[in-house]
Amino acid sequence: MFQILVIDDDLSIQILLKRMLEKQGYDVVAASNGEEGIVKASLSHPALIICDWIMPGLNGLEVCHRIKRDPSLSTTFFILLTSLVSVADRVKGLDAGADDFISKPIEQNELQARVRAGLRLHQLSRDLQTQKLLLETELAEAAEYVRSLLPLPVTAPLSIDSRFIPSRQLGGDCFDYYWLDSDYLAIYLLDTAGHGLRATLPSISVLNLLRSRALKSLNYYQPSNVLAALNETFQMSYQNDKYFTIWYGVYNRVNRQLIYASAGHPPAVLVSGKSSNSAEVKLLKTPGMPVGMFPEAKYVDGFCHIEKCSTLYIFSDGAYEITKSNGTLWSLDAFIQLLVSLQHPTDYQLNHILNYLINLNSKEAFDDDLSILQIKFD
Repeated sequence: MFQILVIDDDLSIQILLKRMLEKQGYDVVAASNGEEGIVKASLSHPALIICDWIMPGLNGLEVCHRIKRDPSLSTTFFILLTSLVSVADRVKGLDAGADDFISKPIEQNELQARVRAGLRLHQLSRDLQTQKLLLETELAEAAEYVRSLLPLPVTAPLSIDSRFIPSRQLGGDCFDYYWLDSDYLAIYLLDTAGHGLRATLPSISVLNLLRSRALKSLNYYQPSNVLAALNETFQMSYQNDKYFTIWYGVYNRVNRQLIYASAGHPPAVLVSGKSSNSAEVKLLKTPGMPVGMFPEAKYVDGFCHIEKCSTLYIFSDGAYEITKSNGTLWSLDAFIQLLVSLQHPTDYQLNHILNYLINLNSKEAFDDDLSILQIKFD
């Protein structure tokens, strides 16, 4: 049974409305002023409120405004009872959050029709709210599942750490690192176009495909071959027009050689040296279109010797395409300078980077998914 709250300082109106509504099978609660009405609304969460506009103390507009600010009453339908009929007055009521109006003197058929319509909208709002909560719960579970797939930090024989902040609950970034054998480490980070669930699914598909080595004839030690195989498998026409950028590398820890290839992805940044003053910076990137754009895309390998005291950063473009508080866009060069400034033997660099980016960002959440991998080779 729906509960209806009547707020009116006129006892005769209270009695009239209560009698009319109870005949229709509703549970009716009454309040004699705005403050009492707000208290009763907070306690009972009625489906619908009928409130007089002109009352001593809090008037109907003020009651409506306070009711509509309460998240627990977000689905309550609010009807203002008024003898005011001008357009300007109705606009004031709508601006305060009123959902409908009933004119005085009260006509029974109109009252019943507007209450029925209001309760239908209340029920629809509740159903939508329930579905929204279910969807949010499922998205949170999906996001937790995605995070569970990401690799844990590594401390030996080298150090690998990561940070992952999707712009929504689910993001299009994904990364992984694992040993192909005892001497060769595979590392990659990809960024699917778009955000949300449609971007997450291709990312997880790539992760599972590479981690399981499902493409049996593929040479996983040669990055250009891996990108070519992914490009053949994940063409846009088969993947809901979703393409992705990726940086993929294989590190030989015996001869300290890194072989890598990229497909439209930002360069990995290799910082070598014991301090920021003496640091040498290399940008590791090869030509290649994003995976999925063109079936005939070609990919090539790059080679790099890893010097002592080197740190490799692999990241998505969300790490530097950040709108600052003055409205300007941060840059890759500025991000690289931040990475160089942290070239010293401490263990908190990623936290420092993340805090810097959060403070730099002018919004509550990042516009794009943000992922960073940090590999310390010594």
